[in-house]
Amino acid sequence: MENQHATIVCSNENYLMTKLTPFALRDAPALIETVFPVQKVSWEAQKERKAGPGQTLTALGSYWKGRKPLILVRAIVLGCLLPATKNPEQDLLIFEKLMGFDRDALARRALIQKALKPKDIASKVQISNPWKYFSYSTTNCNLAKTDIDAIQFPINADVIGLSIRWNRNASDADKLELVSAALDTFPDYFSRAALCKRPEEVDQDYLYSSVWSFVNSHYRDIGLNVTSHTELTHQLGVLRYGATPRVGDTFCGGGSIPFEAARLGCDVYASDLNPIACMLTWGALNIVGISKEKNADILRIHRKAAAAIEEEICTLGFEHDKEGNRAKAYLYCLEARCPETGWLVPMSPSWVISPRQKTVAILHENANRKTFDIEVFSNASAEQMTTAASGTVHKGKLVYVIQGQQYSTSIKTIRGDFKDSNNKHKNRLRKWRLDDFKPDADDIFQERLYAIHWITSDSVNSSRLKTFFKAPSEFDIAQESMLESMVENELLDWQKKGLTPDMAIESGYNTDQPIRERGWTHWHHMFGAREIVKLKMIKDHFSSAELYPDIASTLDFCSKLSRWIIRFGPGGGSDFTSNVFSNQALNTLYNWANRSFYDHSFGRSYNNSAVSSKSIVQSMDAASCSIEQDIFITDPPYADAVHYHEITEYFIAWLRKNPPPPFDQWTWDSKRALSIKGSGDDFRRGMVEAYSAMAKHMPDNGRQCVMFTHQDAGVWSDMVGIFWAAGLQVTAA
Repeated sequence: MENQHATIVCSNENYLMTKLTPFALRDAPALIETVFPVQKVSWEAQKERKAGPGQTLTALGSYWKGRKPLILVRAIVLGCLLPATKNPEQDLLIFEKLMGFDRDALARRALIQKALKPKDIASKVQISNPWKYFSYSTTNCNLAKTDIDAIQFPINADVIGLSIRWNRNASDADKLELVSAALDTFPDYFSRAALCKRPEEVDQDYLYSSVWSFVNSHYRDIGLNVTSHTELTHQLGVLRYGATPRVGDTFCGGGSIPFEAARLGCDVYASDLNPIACMLTWGALNIVGISKEKNADILRIHRKAAAAIEEEICTLGFEHDKEGNRAKAYLYCLEARCPETGWLVPMSPSWVISPRQKTVAILHENANRKTFDIEVFSNASAEQMTTAASGTVHKGKLVYVIQGQQYSTSIKTIRGDFKDSNNKHKNRLRKWRLDDFKPDADDIFQERLYAIHWITSDSVNSSRLKTFFKAPSEFDIAQESMLESMVENELLDWQKKGLTPDMAIESGYNTDQPIRERGWTHWHHMFGAREIVKLKMIKDHFSSAELYPDIASTLDFCSKLSRWIIRFGPGGGSDFTSNVFSNQALNTLYNWANRSFYDHSFGRSYNNSAVSSKSIVQSMDAASCSIEQDIFITDPPYADAVHYHEITEYFIAWLRKNPPPPFDQWTWDSKRALSIKGSGDDFRRGMVEAYSAMAKHMPDNGRQCVMFTHQDAGVWSDMVGIFWAAGLQVTAA
C-alpha cells in the first residue's frame, strides 16, 4: 500500500465546521515527519516516569511496568495530525506551545510548582520598581526603610536580611513575566523544566489559555478555529480523514496510548492478547477517564464493599489481638532442617524488623526441640542491630550458630538440587497438590509466622497511628490455626465457585522458578491461609467491573512473594510491606510480609480526566485486528521483552472465573501459544502478521507510529524488515 507510512519514534461531532473542507489535508505531510523536538519530549517523558506513583495510570496497577509516558503519546498523536507548513520554525513553536514546552507554559508550570521563590527571582532578575511586585519584612535587616525602598534588583535577600514575598496586589501576569525572566537566566530547557510541574499536572485551561490565538492564526489558511485540544483534534481529523480521528493500539498493555489519545479527543480502539492488559486499559478509559462526580459514585461502591468485608473480618476476629489492637502486617519466614545438625532453622537474610523502631528478631536455641524460639525485641542497641542484620541466609547458604559454633550449609544441598540426564534442574522438593495451601509436616521447607506489626487500639481510627512489633502469642497462633482449618474445610468448594484459584502453574521462563524453588504447582500455593480467606472475601464483594482492578492491586501486596522492606536513613529509616512485582519476575523469598485488610488501600481518588470519545477494548491477538483506524500507535513486544504472558497468570488465576461485564466477553487465559515473543523466525512471522493486519485496516493516508527501544542494531534491522514485509513504507525515525 504505497501511501501508507510508518514512523519509528523512541466523538465529538458538535463543533462548527463551516470553514473546514473535509479531506483537505488528506495527503499533506505530517509535522512528525519534519520537525519533532526529540530531546524535550524525551526529557519530559523521563520526568513523568520518575514521578512513580504520581503518574496518572500507575494507581490502576503498578505491577504493569511497560506503560509508555503519556507525554510521549500526546506528542505522537499531535505530530501525526498537525500538518507541516512551509514555515518549519513556526510549526515547531506551535507544537511546543501545544505540548506546554514554550516560554509562557514553563512560567505557568514553574509558578504552580513554587520552586522559584520570590527571593530566588530577586537574585536573578533586574527590576527597577521591585516593590510593585514584592513586599518585605525587616526582622533581620538593619537598613532604613528609605534605603530598602530604593533597592534595585537583583539582590541577595539573605545577605541583606530581607524576607521577601509576593505583593498581594501583584497580578498573575506580573508574576508570570518575572518567573519567565528568572527562568531565562538558566542555561537550557532542561534546567528550566526541572523547576516545573509536568504539563498534565497543571490545570489545562490555565496552561493553554494563551495558545489558541497563535494556533488559529498559524493555520488560518485551512480554517482552524479551536479553543481546546479536543476541538483541535476533531478539526484536524476532519481535514485529514473526514471525521474525528481514530487511533488504534493492538498491543495496548497498560493502556497509555488509547487513554492519552482519548484524552486528546480521538476515538480509540485497543486490543491485547492478555486480559489483564485489557482490564487495565478499560480501567484507564472508564475509571480514570471519567468525571470527578462519577468517580465519587465509584468511591461509594468501594466503601460499601470494603465495609462489608471489614464486618466479616471483625466478626471472625482474625486481625485483632486480645487487647483490641489491630494488625497492620504479618511477617513470615521459611524454616529448613539442617542435614548436618538436624536443627530446624528459621531463614531470613536479615533479622532487623524495623530500623525506625530499632526492633529486631533474636533467635534463642531450644535444644529440647532442636529449633529456635524467636524473640521480637524493641529498642535494640547498635550492637544488636548489627548482629541481627547478618541473618541466617547469606550468599546461598544457611548460616547459624549453636552453642557458639557456626554452621554453614548450601541451600542447594538442603533442597537436593541436581541435573537430570537432559541437563534440567531438579531437586528433592515435594510437588504440592491441588488441595495444599501449607507445607506438609515432612516437607523440606516449613513456614512460620514470627512477628506481627500492630496498631494500638487507641490510635486505630486516628490520623497518627501508634504501632509496635510483637512475636505472635498463643492467641495469635490459635487464630492462624483457625484460618488453616477454615481453608482446609472450604478450599475445594471455594475453588469450584471461582472464589479461590485452582489453576496450575504452567512451565515457562518465569514460572519455572516457583516450581523449582518451592515445589508449588498451582497459583494459590503462593498464598497462606490468612491471605486465601481475605482474598476470597474481596473476590466475593468486589464483583463489579469498576472494582475488579482493585483485586489485582491487592494481590500484588499479600502473597508469599510480597517483600518486607527495611531502609536505614534519616529519622531512623522505614519499614513497610512492598509489592510482589518490584521487577517483572516471580521471585521466591525466604521471608515475606502480608498486609492486613486494614492496611490495603481501596477506593482511590484518581487524577480523573474525563474523556467522551468512543472507545473499544477487545481481548485478541494483534493479527486479528478487523476495525479500520486512521492512525496506529503501538509499543510491540520484541526480543527480550518482559514475559507478561507468564507473570500475569498470577492475577488471571484469581480473576478468570465469573468476571463481570464487559470482562466476561474476554478469554481469561494468557494465551501463551499465541503471544509474540523471542527474536527468531516465529517472532518475525508473528510481527509481520500483526502489522499486515493493521496495514489492511488503514486508509491510504493512514499512519503508523511504533515506539521501539533496543540497543541491539540487529533487532532494529528486524523491525524495519517487518514493516516493509507488512506493506508499510518507513519514512522517518
